[in-house]
Amino acid sequence: MKILGFEFAPVFIPLERRIQTACVFQWALCFLCMGFGSLAVFIYLLFTEYYFIPLAYLMWYIYDFNTCEQGGRRLLWQFNNPVWKYFADYFPIKLIKTAELDPSKNYIVGYHPHGIMSAGAFANFATNATDFNQMFPKMHQYLCILTGQFRFPFFREYLMSSGCCAVSKNSLNWLLNQKEKGKFITIVVGGAVEAIEANPGKFKLKIKKRKGFIKLALQHGTPLIPVYSFGENDLFLQLSSEKRQWLKWFQMKFTKFIGFSPVIFHGRGIFNYTFGIVPFRKPINTVVGKPIEVPLIENPSKEQVEEVHKIYLNSLYELFEEYKGKYGIDEMNHLIFE
Repeated sequence: MKILGFEFAPVFIPLERRIQTACVFQWALCFLCMGFGSLAVFIYLLFTEYYFIPLAYLMWYIYDFNTCEQGGRRLLWQFNNPVWKYFADYFPIKLIKTAELDPSKNYIVGYHPHGIMSAGAFANFATNATDFNQMFPKMHQYLCILTGQFRFPFFREYLMSSGCCAVSKNSLNWLLNQKEKGKFITIVVGGAVEAIEANPGKFKLKIKKRKGFIKLALQHGTPLIPVYSFGENDLFLQLSSEKRQWLKWFQMKFTKFIGFSPVIFHGRGIFNYTFGIVPFRKPINTVVGKPIEVPLIENPSKEQVEEVHKIYLNSLYELFEEYKGKYGIDEMNHLIFE
């Protein structure tokens, strides 16, 4: 039913689909609002009779400040929460395995593309919604995200409960230096800048200058794995900055100084299919590529980093080419590296 250009959902929809939409809505709301919202609540409580709550939490916050750079604090009940299964089934999100992984090794995983909210990265590598643990037994996921997210009070606890940790150099080195192996360390390589390119039918990756994770892999002799999520860019529509240079300039400057992209986007609503913050119901197929063995070089040269970077880009390109036809992408489309 359409009213004033808005297409509304039918009244009678299977309950399971309603639950799926609700689970995705709460995730999107948390992603967009929980950080600054929790900070606002923290400040507000300081000026009420409940001031002792934020003060007590502040003591914990200071004591626990570095946990996000020491593997985080995953809670199994949150990691296996049924909410995430409904979340993954909404799109649906599927994980595709192309090779066996050795649990006696760690792996640095490059996730592409960033998309607007990296829904595929979250579902596959911060929860067990897509049966990662059954597909890769004895492997342990760590989704590494922007360090600034862990500066928000309360929100940081929510993030760490699913196994998220900081993407800082200290954090990654800590993970790789531990005795326990079998770590599947996921980095959304394109970062916030790539979110600006997240438009349906676009396959542009900001990766040519992203070489820090390559150097890290060499320093630890850790294999690299390219991962591509087909459909990640199809979840939202955003105001394109390609023909609006003023917008592109503002977004790039804002991202450089603040750390995240001020993209102007929309999805669907809870009760309509036209406008809202809920992602469109589009399938995401996350293909985990084959490991790339990397030599151990404590102080790799620029040339050595460049060489492995080229190998990684070739593997990612081949992965995309091999699977694009299966997931409805035209043969004329190819990955563009910038």
